[in-house]
Amino acid sequence: MIPAPAPALPFSHTTSSPVSSTADFTHAVIGAGVVGLAVARNLARRSGGATLLLERHAAVGTETSSRNSEVIHAGIYYGASSLKTALCIRGKELLYAHCARHGVPHRRTGKWIVAQTDAQLAALQRLHDLCTGEIHVPVRWVGAEEARRREPAVRADKAVLESPTTGIVDSHALMVCLLGQFEDAGGTLALGSAVEGVAPLGDAGSAGWQLRVRDAASGEVSTVTAETLVNSAGLGAVAVHNMIVPPARRREMFYAKGNYFSYGASSPRVGTLVYPAPEPGHGGLGTHLTLDMAGRIRFGPDVEWVDSPDDLAVNESRLAQTVQEVKKYLPGLDETQLRPDYAGIRPKLGKQGAVAHGKGFVDFVIQKEAGYHGWVNLLNIESPGLTSCLAIAEMVENLLYA
Repeated sequence: MIPAPAPALPFSHTTSSPVSSTADFTHAVIGAGVVGLAVARNLARRSGGATLLLERHAAVGTETSSRNSEVIHAGIYYGASSLKTALCIRGKELLYAHCARHGVPHRRTGKWIVAQTDAQLAALQRLHDLCTGEIHVPVRWVGAEEARRREPAVRADKAVLESPTTGIVDSHALMVCLLGQFEDAGGTLALGSAVEGVAPLGDAGSAGWQLRVRDAASGEVSTVTAETLVNSAGLGAVAVHNMIVPPARRREMFYAKGNYFSYGASSPRVGTLVYPAPEPGHGGLGTHLTLDMAGRIRFGPDVEWVDSPDDLAVNESRLAQTVQEVKKYLPGLDETQLRPDYAGIRPKLGKQGAVAHGKGFVDFVIQKEAGYHGWVNLLNIESPGLTSCLAIAEMVENLLYA
Protein backbone atom coordinates (compact mmCIF):
# COMPACT_ATOMS: atom_id res chain seq x y z
CA MET A 1 0.00 0.00 0.00
CA ILE A 2 1.09 3.58 -0.62
CA PRO A 3 1.93 5.27 2.71
CA ALA A 4 0.17 8.49 3.63
CA PRO A 5 1.85 11.36 1.80
CA ALA A 6 3.54 14.39 3.25
CA PRO A 7 1.84 17.67 2.34
CA ALA A 8 2.52 18.58 -1.27
CA LEU A 9 4.19 21.85 -2.15
CA PRO A 10 2.69 24.33 -4.61
CA PHE A 11 3.45 23.44 -8.20
CA SER A 12 4.96 26.87 -8.75
CA HIS A 13 8.13 25.53 -7.15
CA THR A 14 8.83 23.56 -10.34
CA THR A 15 7.07 25.40 -13.13
CA SER A 16 5.21 28.57 -13.89
CA SER A 17 2.09 26.59 -14.83
CA PRO A 18 -0.45 26.59 -11.98
CA VAL A 19 -1.50 23.25 -10.53
CA SER A 20 -3.74 22.57 -7.58
CA SER A 21 -1.73 22.22 -4.37
CA THR A 22 -4.15 19.48 -3.31
CA ALA A 23 -2.10 16.84 -5.14
CA ASP A 24 -0.93 14.04 -2.87
CA PHE A 25 2.72 14.59 -3.81
CA THR A 26 4.84 17.14 -5.59
CA HIS A 27 6.72 14.47 -7.54
CA ALA A 28 5.97 10.86 -8.47
CA VAL A 29 8.96 8.82 -9.67
CA ILE A 30 8.22 5.43 -11.23
CA GLY A 31 10.97 2.86 -10.82
CA ALA A 32 13.39 2.40 -7.90
CA GLY A 33 16.48 1.24 -9.74
CA VAL A 34 19.71 3.13 -9.20
CA VAL A 35 18.62 5.95 -11.53
CA GLY A 36 15.15 6.26 -9.98
CA LEU A 37 16.68 6.30 -6.50
CA ALA A 38 19.11 9.06 -7.46
CA VAL A 39 16.37 11.11 -9.12
CA ALA A 40 13.95 10.65 -6.22
CA ARG A 41 16.62 11.61 -3.69
CA ASN A 42 17.33 14.89 -5.46
CA LEU A 43 13.66 15.72 -5.88
CA ALA A 44 12.86 14.86 -2.26
CA ARG A 45 15.52 17.29 -1.14
CA ARG A 46 14.05 20.01 -3.35
CA SER A 47 10.40 19.34 -2.47
CA GLY A 48 10.67 19.09 1.29
CA GLY A 49 10.10 15.36 1.14
CA ALA A 50 6.92 15.45 -0.94
CA THR A 51 8.22 12.86 -3.41
CA LEU A 52 6.75 9.41 -3.98
CA LEU A 53 8.94 6.62 -5.36
CA LEU A 54 6.96 3.70 -6.77
CA GLU A 55 8.53 0.26 -7.27
CA ARG A 56 6.64 -2.76 -8.54
CA HIS A 57 8.97 -5.29 -6.92
CA ALA A 58 9.36 -6.10 -3.23
CA ALA A 59 12.79 -4.45 -3.04
CA VAL A 60 14.64 -1.66 -4.82
CA GLY A 61 17.07 -2.26 -7.65
CA THR A 62 16.26 -5.86 -8.50
CA GLU A 63 16.37 -5.54 -12.28
CA THR A 64 19.11 -4.03 -14.46
CA SER A 65 20.64 -2.08 -11.56
CA SER A 66 21.72 -5.24 -9.76
CA ARG A 67 22.42 -7.42 -12.80
CA ASN A 68 25.29 -5.69 -14.56
CA SER A 69 29.08 -5.50 -14.54
CA GLU A 70 29.21 -2.87 -11.74
CA VAL A 71 31.74 -0.90 -13.76
CA ILE A 72 32.30 2.84 -13.36
CA HIS A 73 32.77 3.73 -17.02
CA ALA A 74 35.03 6.49 -18.26
CA GLY A 75 32.70 7.64 -21.05
CA ILE A 76 34.86 6.82 -24.06
CA TYR A 77 32.54 4.81 -26.32
CA TYR A 78 29.62 7.07 -27.15
CA GLY A 79 30.91 9.81 -29.46
CA ALA A 80 31.64 13.47 -28.81
CA SER A 81 28.14 14.91 -28.72
CA SER A 82 25.95 12.22 -27.16
CA LEU A 83 24.05 12.50 -23.92
CA LYS A 84 25.64 9.22 -22.86
CA THR A 85 29.11 10.75 -23.10
CA ALA A 86 28.23 13.94 -21.25
CA LEU A 87 26.34 12.20 -18.46
CA CYS A 88 28.86 9.39 -18.10
CA ILE A 89 31.79 11.80 -17.71
CA ARG A 90 29.89 13.99 -15.25
CA GLY A 91 28.40 10.96 -13.50
CA LYS A 92 31.80 9.33 -13.07
CA GLU A 93 33.09 12.40 -11.22
CA LEU A 94 30.00 12.61 -9.03
CA LEU A 95 30.00 8.88 -8.32
CA TYR A 96 33.63 8.66 -7.22
CA ALA A 97 33.12 11.65 -4.92
CA HIS A 98 29.86 10.27 -3.54
CA CYS A 99 31.36 6.84 -2.84
CA ALA A 100 34.38 8.34 -1.10
CA ARG A 101 32.22 10.66 0.99
CA HIS A 102 29.71 8.03 2.09
CA GLY A 103 31.84 4.90 2.35
CA VAL A 104 30.35 3.06 -0.64
CA PRO A 105 32.84 0.33 -1.65
CA HIS A 106 34.54 1.15 -4.94
CA ARG A 107 37.95 0.95 -6.58
CA ARG A 108 39.73 2.61 -9.49
CA THR A 109 40.91 -0.55 -11.20
CA GLY A 110 41.65 0.95 -14.59
CA LYS A 111 40.74 -0.84 -17.78
CA TRP A 112 42.66 -2.25 -20.71
CA ILE A 113 41.06 -2.32 -24.15
CA VAL A 114 42.99 -4.81 -26.24
CA ALA A 115 43.40 -5.20 -29.98
CA GLN A 116 44.32 -8.44 -31.72
CA THR A 117 43.82 -7.38 -35.35
CA ASP A 118 44.51 -4.36 -37.55
CA ALA A 119 40.79 -3.56 -37.61
CA GLN A 120 40.67 -3.56 -33.81
CA LEU A 121 43.80 -1.42 -33.69
CA ALA A 122 42.08 1.11 -35.94
CA ALA A 123 39.10 1.08 -33.54
CA LEU A 124 41.44 1.78 -30.61
CA GLN A 125 43.07 4.62 -32.52
CA ARG A 126 39.64 6.20 -33.07
CA LEU A 127 38.90 5.92 -29.35
CA HIS A 128 42.28 7.41 -28.48
CA ASP A 129 41.77 10.34 -30.85
CA LEU A 130 38.25 10.98 -29.55
CA CYS A 131 39.40 10.93 -25.92
CA THR A 132 42.47 13.11 -26.38
CA GLY A 133 41.14 15.49 -29.00
CA GLU A 134 37.45 15.99 -28.23
CA ILE A 135 36.06 14.70 -24.94
CA HIS A 136 39.24 15.00 -22.83
CA VAL A 137 39.03 11.68 -21.04
CA PRO A 138 42.43 10.27 -19.93
CA VAL A 139 43.72 7.33 -21.95
CA ARG A 140 47.22 6.08 -22.69
CA TRP A 141 48.93 3.47 -24.84
CA VAL A 142 50.58 0.65 -22.89
CA GLY A 143 53.78 -0.60 -24.44
CA ALA A 144 54.45 -4.30 -25.00
CA GLU A 145 57.09 -4.55 -22.27
CA GLU A 146 54.91 -2.80 -19.69
CA ALA A 147 51.93 -4.95 -20.67
CA ARG A 148 53.91 -8.19 -20.18
CA ARG A 149 55.15 -6.98 -16.80
CA ARG A 150 51.80 -5.81 -15.45
CA GLU A 151 49.42 -8.42 -16.86
CA PRO A 152 51.45 -11.30 -18.30
CA ALA A 153 48.36 -13.47 -18.81
CA VAL A 154 46.64 -10.95 -21.08
CA ARG A 155 47.13 -11.25 -24.82
CA ALA A 156 47.17 -8.09 -26.95
CA ASP A 157 48.79 -8.82 -30.30
CA LYS A 158 48.42 -5.30 -31.68
CA ALA A 159 47.92 -2.81 -28.84
CA VAL A 160 46.61 -1.98 -25.37
CA LEU A 161 44.76 1.26 -24.69
CA GLU A 162 44.41 1.97 -20.98
CA SER A 163 41.57 3.91 -19.37
CA PRO A 164 42.91 4.82 -15.91
CA THR A 165 39.68 6.41 -14.62
CA THR A 166 37.55 3.28 -15.11
CA GLY A 167 36.65 1.45 -11.90
CA ILE A 168 34.15 -0.74 -10.10
CA VAL A 169 31.47 -0.07 -7.49
CA ASP A 170 29.30 -2.13 -5.19
CA SER A 171 25.98 -1.29 -6.84
CA HIS A 172 23.94 -2.77 -3.97
CA ALA A 173 25.73 -0.62 -1.38
CA LEU A 174 25.26 2.42 -3.63
CA MET A 175 21.52 1.83 -3.83
CA VAL A 176 21.25 1.32 -0.08
CA CYS A 177 23.03 4.65 0.40
CA LEU A 178 20.77 6.50 -2.05
CA LEU A 179 17.65 4.97 -0.49
CA GLY A 180 18.77 6.10 2.96
CA GLN A 181 19.35 9.63 1.71
CA PHE A 182 15.94 9.67 0.00
CA GLU A 183 14.21 8.57 3.19
CA ASP A 184 16.26 11.01 5.29
CA ALA A 185 14.96 13.78 3.02
CA GLY A 186 11.39 12.70 3.85
CA GLY A 187 10.65 10.84 0.64
CA THR A 188 8.01 8.09 0.50
CA LEU A 189 8.88 4.67 -0.92
CA ALA A 190 6.06 2.35 -2.02
CA LEU A 191 7.30 -1.17 -2.72
CA GLY A 192 5.15 -3.80 -4.42
CA SER A 193 3.32 -0.99 -6.19
CA ALA A 194 2.82 -1.61 -9.89
CA VAL A 195 1.63 1.33 -11.97
CA GLU A 196 -1.25 0.16 -14.18
CA GLY A 197 -2.41 3.47 -15.56
CA VAL A 198 -1.30 7.09 -15.83
CA ALA A 199 -3.61 9.96 -16.74
CA PRO A 200 -2.66 13.61 -17.27
CA LEU A 201 -4.99 16.00 -15.46
CA GLY A 202 -6.20 19.29 -16.88
CA ASP A 203 -4.65 20.22 -20.20
CA ALA A 204 -2.07 17.44 -20.83
CA GLY A 205 -0.84 17.45 -17.24
CA SER A 206 -1.27 21.15 -16.52
CA ALA A 207 -3.28 20.13 -13.43
CA GLY A 208 -0.96 17.29 -12.48
CA TRP A 209 -1.00 13.52 -12.91
CA GLN A 210 -3.13 10.67 -11.63
CA LEU A 211 -1.61 7.22 -11.25
CA ARG A 212 -3.49 3.98 -10.79
CA VAL A 213 -1.42 1.63 -8.64
CA ARG A 214 -1.96 -2.03 -7.77
CA ASP A 215 -0.66 -3.32 -4.43
CA ALA A 216 1.16 -6.64 -4.92
CA ALA A 217 0.23 -8.03 -1.51
CA SER A 218 -3.49 -7.29 -1.45
CA GLY A 219 -4.29 -6.84 -5.13
CA GLU A 220 -6.09 -3.62 -4.26
CA VAL A 221 -5.95 -0.75 -6.74
CA SER A 222 -5.66 2.82 -5.51
CA THR A 223 -5.08 6.19 -7.12
CA VAL A 224 -2.51 8.80 -6.22
CA THR A 225 -1.91 12.26 -7.65
CA ALA A 226 1.27 14.22 -8.15
CA GLU A 227 2.16 17.55 -9.67
CA THR A 228 4.95 16.08 -11.79
CA LEU A 229 5.78 12.65 -13.18
CA VAL A 230 9.18 11.06 -13.79
CA ASN A 231 9.19 7.82 -15.77
CA SER A 232 12.33 6.00 -14.64
CA ALA A 233 10.89 2.51 -14.91
CA GLY A 234 13.82 0.89 -16.74
CA LEU A 235 12.59 -2.33 -18.30
CA GLY A 236 9.03 -1.04 -17.83
CA ALA A 237 9.66 2.50 -19.05
CA VAL A 238 8.28 1.97 -22.54
CA ALA A 239 5.13 0.39 -21.09
CA VAL A 240 4.60 3.49 -18.91
CA HIS A 241 5.31 5.75 -21.89
CA ASN A 242 2.72 3.87 -23.95
CA MET A 243 0.09 4.27 -21.21
CA ILE A 244 0.17 8.03 -21.79
CA VAL A 245 0.90 8.87 -25.41
CA PRO A 246 -1.42 8.40 -28.40
CA PRO A 247 -0.88 5.28 -30.55
CA ALA A 248 1.21 7.10 -33.15
CA ARG A 249 3.83 7.99 -30.50
CA ARG A 250 4.10 4.60 -28.88
CA ARG A 251 7.46 2.83 -28.83
CA GLU A 252 8.74 -0.73 -28.74
CA MET A 253 11.19 -2.13 -26.19
CA PHE A 254 13.91 -4.60 -27.12
CA TYR A 255 15.53 -6.79 -24.47
CA ALA A 256 19.26 -7.49 -24.68
CA LYS A 257 20.11 -10.28 -22.27
CA GLY A 258 23.65 -10.54 -21.01
CA ASN A 259 24.93 -13.81 -19.56
CA TYR A 260 27.74 -13.79 -16.98
CA PHE A 261 30.06 -16.63 -16.00
CA SER A 262 32.19 -16.68 -12.85
CA TYR A 263 35.74 -18.02 -12.78
CA GLY A 264 36.87 -20.16 -9.87
CA ALA A 265 40.52 -20.91 -10.76
CA SER A 266 43.42 -19.17 -9.05
CA SER A 267 45.20 -18.64 -12.36
CA PRO A 268 45.57 -16.84 -14.57
CA ARG A 269 45.30 -13.86 -12.24
CA VAL A 270 44.37 -10.45 -13.62
CA GLY A 271 44.14 -7.21 -11.65
CA THR A 272 42.76 -4.93 -14.34
CA LEU A 273 39.47 -4.92 -16.22
CA VAL A 274 40.00 -6.22 -19.76
CA TYR A 275 37.74 -5.38 -22.71
CA PRO A 276 38.08 -6.35 -26.36
CA ALA A 277 38.23 -3.50 -28.85
CA PRO A 278 34.68 -2.36 -29.71
CA GLU A 279 33.02 -3.95 -32.72
CA PRO A 280 30.90 -1.61 -34.91
CA GLY A 281 27.19 -2.45 -34.73
CA HIS A 282 27.55 -4.80 -31.78
CA GLY A 283 24.82 -4.55 -29.13
CA GLY A 284 27.33 -4.48 -26.26
CA LEU A 285 30.98 -3.76 -25.50
CA GLY A 286 32.08 -7.35 -26.00
CA THR A 287 32.50 -10.16 -23.50
CA HIS A 288 34.89 -8.62 -21.02
CA LEU A 289 36.74 -9.52 -17.86
CA THR A 290 35.51 -7.71 -14.78
CA LEU A 291 36.29 -7.93 -11.09
CA ASP A 292 34.12 -7.63 -8.02
CA MET A 293 35.21 -5.85 -4.85
CA ALA A 294 36.76 -9.09 -3.54
CA GLY A 295 38.85 -9.48 -6.71
CA ARG A 296 36.85 -12.38 -8.11
CA ILE A 297 36.81 -12.64 -11.89
CA ARG A 298 33.70 -12.92 -14.03
CA PHE A 299 33.16 -12.75 -17.77
CA GLY A 300 30.31 -11.14 -19.63
CA PRO A 301 27.97 -9.91 -20.77
CA ASP A 302 27.29 -11.29 -24.18
CA VAL A 303 24.29 -10.09 -26.19
CA GLU A 304 21.31 -12.43 -26.53
CA TRP A 305 18.09 -10.86 -27.81
CA VAL A 306 15.13 -12.24 -25.87
CA ASP A 307 11.39 -11.67 -25.92
CA SER A 308 10.80 -11.14 -22.20
CA PRO A 309 12.49 -9.11 -19.45
CA ASP A 310 11.80 -12.04 -17.13
CA ASP A 311 14.16 -14.35 -19.04
CA LEU A 312 16.87 -14.17 -16.37
CA ALA A 313 18.24 -17.71 -16.29
CA VAL A 314 21.81 -17.95 -17.54
CA ASN A 315 21.80 -19.56 -20.97
CA GLU A 316 24.46 -22.22 -20.51
CA SER A 317 24.53 -22.92 -24.23
CA ARG A 318 26.33 -19.57 -24.54
CA LEU A 319 29.32 -20.87 -22.59
CA ALA A 320 31.20 -22.15 -25.64
CA GLN A 321 30.93 -18.77 -27.34
CA THR A 322 32.06 -17.03 -24.15
CA VAL A 323 35.13 -19.27 -23.95
CA GLN A 324 35.95 -18.54 -27.58
CA GLU A 325 35.73 -14.77 -27.05
CA VAL A 326 37.65 -14.73 -23.75
CA LYS A 327 40.52 -16.88 -25.03
CA LYS A 328 41.25 -14.23 -27.62
CA TYR A 329 42.67 -12.05 -24.83
CA LEU A 330 43.16 -14.60 -22.02
CA PRO A 331 44.57 -17.71 -23.72
CA GLY A 332 45.46 -19.40 -20.43
CA LEU A 333 41.81 -19.57 -19.34
CA ASP A 334 40.86 -22.88 -17.72
CA GLU A 335 37.42 -23.28 -19.22
CA THR A 336 36.55 -26.11 -16.82
CA GLN A 337 36.48 -23.51 -14.02
CA LEU A 338 33.74 -21.36 -15.57
CA ARG A 339 30.32 -21.51 -13.93
CA PRO A 340 27.01 -19.81 -14.76
CA ASP A 341 26.70 -16.76 -12.50
CA TYR A 342 23.78 -14.48 -13.36
CA ALA A 343 22.09 -12.72 -16.28
CA GLY A 344 20.77 -9.22 -16.73
CA ILE A 345 18.55 -7.47 -19.26
CA ARG A 346 19.38 -4.16 -20.91
CA PRO A 347 16.37 -2.05 -21.98
CA LYS A 348 16.92 -0.86 -25.55
CA LEU A 349 14.86 1.13 -28.02
CA GLY A 350 16.34 -0.84 -30.91
CA LYS A 351 18.70 -3.67 -31.70
CA GLN A 352 21.41 -1.08 -32.07
CA GLY A 353 25.12 -0.81 -31.60
CA ALA A 354 26.41 0.11 -28.17
CA VAL A 355 29.14 2.45 -29.44
CA ALA A 356 28.71 5.64 -31.44
CA HIS A 357 30.82 4.40 -34.35
CA GLY A 358 28.46 1.46 -34.84
CA LYS A 359 25.25 1.26 -36.82
CA GLY A 360 21.98 2.33 -35.28
CA PHE A 361 23.42 3.86 -32.10
CA VAL A 362 20.60 5.13 -29.88
CA ASP A 363 21.35 7.63 -27.14
CA PHE A 364 19.77 8.06 -23.72
CA VAL A 365 16.35 9.71 -23.99
CA ILE A 366 15.90 12.14 -21.08
CA GLN A 367 13.43 14.90 -21.81
CA LYS A 368 10.33 16.79 -20.85
CA GLU A 369 7.90 15.00 -23.11
CA ALA A 370 6.62 17.26 -25.88
CA GLY A 371 2.97 18.25 -25.60
CA TYR A 372 2.71 17.53 -21.87
CA HIS A 373 3.25 19.49 -18.67
CA GLY A 374 5.43 18.23 -15.84
CA TRP A 375 6.44 14.87 -17.35
CA VAL A 376 10.10 13.89 -17.62
CA ASN A 377 10.63 10.70 -19.62
CA LEU A 378 13.71 8.45 -19.26
CA LEU A 379 14.05 5.80 -21.98
CA ASN A 380 16.91 3.61 -23.22
CA ILE A 381 18.66 3.93 -19.85
CA GLU A 382 21.11 1.09 -20.26
CA SER A 383 24.90 1.21 -19.94
CA PRO A 384 26.38 3.56 -18.79
CA GLY A 385 23.29 4.20 -16.64
CA LEU A 386 24.90 3.06 -13.38
CA THR A 387 27.86 5.39 -13.86
CA SER A 388 25.59 8.21 -14.99
CA CYS A 389 22.92 7.90 -12.29
CA LEU A 390 23.86 10.99 -10.25
CA ALA A 391 24.30 13.10 -13.38
CA ILE A 392 20.94 11.92 -14.71
CA ALA A 393 19.41 12.97 -11.39
CA GLU A 394 20.97 16.42 -11.79
CA MET A 395 19.56 16.70 -15.29
CA VAL A 396 16.04 15.68 -14.28
CA GLU A 397 16.11 18.12 -11.37
CA ASN A 398 17.21 20.90 -13.73
CA LEU A 399 14.47 20.04 -16.23
CA LEU A 400 11.83 20.39 -13.52
CA TYR A 401 13.29 23.33 -11.63
CA ALA A 402 14.92 25.39 -14.39
